[in-house]
Amino acid sequence: VKGDLHQIQWFHTDRGGEFKNQKMDELLETFEIGRSLSMKGCPYDNAVAEATYKIMKTEFVNQMNFQSLRHLELELYDYVNWFNKHRIHGTLDYMTPVQYRQEALKKVV
Repeated sequence: VKGDLHQIQWFHTDRGGEFKNQKMDELLETFEIGRSLSMKGCPYDNAVAEATYKIMKTEFVNQMNFQSLRHLELELYDYVNWFNKHRIHGTLDYMTPVQYRQEALKKVV
């Protein structure tokens, strides 16, 4: 695993078998990373994250060829910026996430 794992506070997963192993347990314990699991018997608990990952894989990961970890970091930063500030989302009344949040905050005040 590359990167500074000391910066990670929580690791959230579903209850898939790929996350139930001794090496994973040792890694989380060594770097003092908390574990968070989806609720048992609730397949929709992780639905938003899964949908986001699908979009990222389709629009970003599958379209790129990263030369290095640094290249990935830079491209990911640009993608997240575009995703939040420029990409409209049908589930957000065809606004960007930033626009949607701004509108929601106006209603609260």
